[in-house]
Amino acid sequence: MAGNAALSVRSPNRHFRSQVGTTPLRWLLQVRVNRAQRLLESTDQSVDRVAAETGFGSTATFRHHFTRLTGVLPGAYRGTFGRRRRE
Repeated sequence: MAGNAALSVRSPNRHFRSQVGTTPLRWLLQVRVNRAQRLLESTDQSVDRVAAETGFGSTATFRHHFTRLTGVLPGAYRGTFGRRRRE
């Protein structure tokens, strides 16, 4: 995209970071993990299905990023915050 606009790759990244406070990749990962949290809380979908629905290429990659950003594994998160827990 930056090449099509005759910009360096760093220019849009710097602008994004100045406006949003983080890099585009970190922002996207946070959005995906937030969506995964909502799915784990409100559905009975498998962790594999949640990973696929939130755009992660593999369950292992999903678990890595989810755990890094939340501090807990997806299954443990569901055990604490899932809808069965609230019923």
